[in-house]
Amino acid sequence: MILKHKIVITGGSGRFGTILKKIYKSKKLLYPDKSDLNILSTKSIEKYLKKTKPKILIHLAGLSRPMKIHDKEIIKSIDLNIIGTANITKACSKLNIKLIYFSTSYVYHGEKGNYKETDPVLPFNNYAWSKMGGECSVQMYKNSLILRCCMTEKPFVHKSAIANVKANFIFQEEIAKIIFKIINKKGILNIGGKIQSIYKFAKKYGNVKKSFQRKGFPKNPSMNVTKFNKIIKKNYQILS
Repeated sequence: MILKHKIVITGGSGRFGTILKKIYKSKKLLYPDKSDLNILSTKSIEKYLKKTKPKILIHLAGLSRPMKIHDKEIIKSIDLNIIGTANITKACSKLNIKLIYFSTSYVYHGEKGNYKETDPVLPFNNYAWSKMGGECSVQMYKNSLILRCCMTEKPFVHKSAIANVKANFIFQEEIAKIIFKIINKKGILNIGGKIQSIYKFAKKYGNVKKSFQRKGFPKNPSMNVTKFNKIIKKNYQILS
């Protein structure tokens, strides 16, 4: 892979960032740690970006699993996922840097499924609200792309999978392989695989036990990924 411009990737030590490092060895991909770029400090962010002069910033840094942590530590969730993202957005806007923000399919209501990018959103838990909060600032900046993803690690990390909840999971490695085919796009893009029960997806790749929907979990947060498939010219609805 040949990259023409520098790309800064926050959260490079996280699960998805680690996969990107393994797949791509380009010197134009920069992975600052917290001592280089602290998303809670606008001064730190601007200093690093002015020094490195990237054309694109992929924002992965934030707080994710376990989802319960967003109920127990709401201040941390707000700081990292909402305020931190807003700080990144402000810096990118000021320096005219393209911003790619990784959000989640859980921002959708989760009742009817097959949600399009233009459908209304209604997060069902604090994690989803924190990601939606990050989206709010990014959407105000037109030189940006919001990726609403339904991705997971390979192999499937949980011992059980829910049989009566539909989603469209795709492995992180698959997204990593095509990420640079979509970074020139703007707006909002759903990314996921075939719509199916979480259990049906998981059992293909490991020995998992069947479980059933917990109270408060969305029944069908699956997304319509037609736009995504057209862009990458590959039908994940079939392959996943």
